[in-house]
Amino acid sequence: MYGLYDKEGILRFVDSDKDACIAYAELFELGSTNYCLMNLANDTKNVKVNTNLDQSLGGYNN
Repeated sequence: MYGLYDKEGILRFVDSDKDACIAYAELFELGSTNYCLMNLANDTKNVKVNTNLDQSLGGYNN
């Protein structure tokens, strides 16, 4: 699994095929200096994630 991140670090595309991610970047005219292609973990059972998905404005307002 591959993820394509833009230069601000926002995930823009995920696919199991590396070439599909590169084609997506080319479609939106993202130069290679404007994106990062990362190999993501295929087996989510082995990935430990500590993520808080509660993003309510009341508790996490800066």
